[in-house]
Amino acid sequence: MRTRDKLLAVRVGIDTGGTFTDLVLLEDDGEARRLKLPSTPADPARALVEGMSQALSLARAGGAVVSVAHGTTVATNAMLEERFQSLALVTTRGFRHVLEIARQSVPSGYGNSYFWVKPERIVPLERVWEVTERLDHRGQVVTPLDEEDARACARSLREAGVEVVGVCLLHSYANPAHELRMREILLEEYPDLIVSVSSEVWPEYREYERTVTTLVDAFVKPHVAGYLGRAEERLREVAPGAPLLIMKSNGGVMPAAAVARRPISTALSGPAAGALGASWLAQQAGFERVITIDTGGTSTDACLVEGAEPHLTREGRVGGFPVRMPMIDIVSVGTGGGSIAWVRPEGGLRVGPRSAGAVPGPMAYGRGGDQPTVTDAALHLGQLPGELAGGAVRLQPELSGQGLRRIAHALGISAEAAARGILELSAHNQANAVRQLTVKRGVDPAGDTLVAFGGAGPLQACDIAVILGLETVLVPPSPGNVSAFGLLAVDLKDDYVATLVQRHDEVDPEEVSGTFARLEEEAAASLHAQGVPEDRVRLLRSIDARYLGEAHEIAIAAGHPFDPERAAEAFHEAHERIYGYSYRHAEVVEFVNWKVTGVGLIERPTLRAPGPAGRARGAPPRPVSGRYRRDDLPAGFRGNGPAVIDEYGSTTVVNSSFDFEVDGLGNLVLRRSGGDR
Repeated sequence: MRTRDKLLAVRVGIDTGGTFTDLVLLEDDGEARRLKLPSTPADPARALVEGMSQALSLARAGGAVVSVAHGTTVATNAMLEERFQSLALVTTRGFRHVLEIARQSVPSGYGNSYFWVKPERIVPLERVWEVTERLDHRGQVVTPLDEEDARACARSLREAGVEVVGVCLLHSYANPAHELRMREILLEEYPDLIVSVSSEVWPEYREYERTVTTLVDAFVKPHVAGYLGRAEERLREVAPGAPLLIMKSNGGVMPAAAVARRPISTALSGPAAGALGASWLAQQAGFERVITIDTGGTSTDACLVEGAEPHLTREGRVGGFPVRMPMIDIVSVGTGGGSIAWVRPEGGLRVGPRSAGAVPGPMAYGRGGDQPTVTDAALHLGQLPGELAGGAVRLQPELSGQGLRRIAHALGISAEAAARGILELSAHNQANAVRQLTVKRGVDPAGDTLVAFGGAGPLQACDIAVILGLETVLVPPSPGNVSAFGLLAVDLKDDYVATLVQRHDEVDPEEVSGTFARLEEEAAASLHAQGVPEDRVRLLRSIDARYLGEAHEIAIAAGHPFDPERAAEAFHEAHERIYGYSYRHAEVVEFVNWKVTGVGLIERPTLRAPGPAGRARGAPPRPVSGRYRRDDLPAGFRGNGPAVIDEYGSTTVVNSSFDFEVDGLGNLVLRRSGGDR
């Protein structure tokens, strides 16, 4: 028998997007309450707390909030502004040009080398300081840290007005002693300085990527720490005692205090929550390999999911800068419900990447927006209802019509044709994000299921499926809240890495065993400090491997105890699966990075199918002017396109070539039926 406290336990997931802030309040019996309200870009914490207050008012009396999980775009937004004037780099003497040298690789091949320009440096040469010290690749001291030189560097930073600094010393991944001492000296001489050191941000070889990653972490640290501090303080007023967990790019959550120490880990926080939530919901519905598209007001995020697990990458970018952090492999395009339609000077129609955002929003919002958007086009064609988010946003078709007529006049076509053109371009832009994940990487998406969510995701899901040649679309219940729901279905997770280069035929068992043991000790200690019981701790080993002489690695699982021959065979199989060939009998395999992922398992929420509401018992749902209310559709209900299905926070447009069915969990399953009716 459950106690009263257990019965009334409440968890809340909050996803802050550019246009809307979505909340899901989940009580321990599986009852979920969903809420959507406009974001407050000037102060994101305000919408978070306002949403919490409203959500708690819907909960049963006496409910105690046991955790709040939050996905945020603060780090990404800070990077997109590119205001790096107060940022500096401290590196080993003689290596101040690491950002200028960067990487030789040319996008789109060497045929592009005449036209390609290296990306801008996050820190120009005049804001790079050198300090006398040197380690070799094994971490042995070649030149001791000159502490007087270090103190002079600190004083120079203070005199130059530097506020944030990244410290990345040569080979500090192998021995952090010089970096840690450098930080101590910097703070002794300049206590107000904000410092990130590479041996704590991501202790892995490759100097350029490690340097940029450290600088990005340093730059976003005051933004993220300030936001999380304000959010925690305000949340205490409405949910005292509830810990604030932050979604990380790697698909796990961590306490806000831990994230504030390494904020770069939140770079893809919001999109990661959506991909995880959608893949988990799809798995419950019986779909293991899916493509998720999360379309909000500003952008579309696409992710490939196999075996119910989103792909991970460490070749990510934040803004225009490469970073080395584990993150869910997501491709984003600047197309969403608020994307602005415009006409190029030479006469071509374009959609995005500029967005009307939450303020002023599409013209139909009546909040001062003066340029037509995807939302305005959909409204003009009758695909949207008269209000959004349960009446929170009332749409004004006459305003949408004004903007579309301007576009139509410039193109010499009708307003209806202009609206259809806007939606067609929007669908192709979103499909291109999926192609970047699949076709451009040699992956055939045929047979995959498209999981469409976000406030604007289901609106064009059928169009996108047709463009990609997909047969099935899955629209979860309350698609606008899938990212917030995903925050309640992920584990605590953190990653630990050490670079130790070993040939597979010359592995030092003691050194490998000691490296794994040290990483596992760090991971376990962190999880225990967060209150994770021993039986809920999982420590997952993996390694990055490559053929001797190659420059790029493949991540493979590492057994316990570690068997180098078995690991080499696993690498050959992975190489053949990814690239179509392997050198199983001819090449030496080199193990480079040794990694441990610490996972604190949570109790997954219990899914309950939302019951139909608003109709008499036994009465079959009837569409009104081709429209259904999703709340009226019971499990097992079937229908044919064309149809429009409205619900709180989203609208699903079913094309004429699709049939639809409501499954046992309340998902809409759309399947191509052959031809137009």
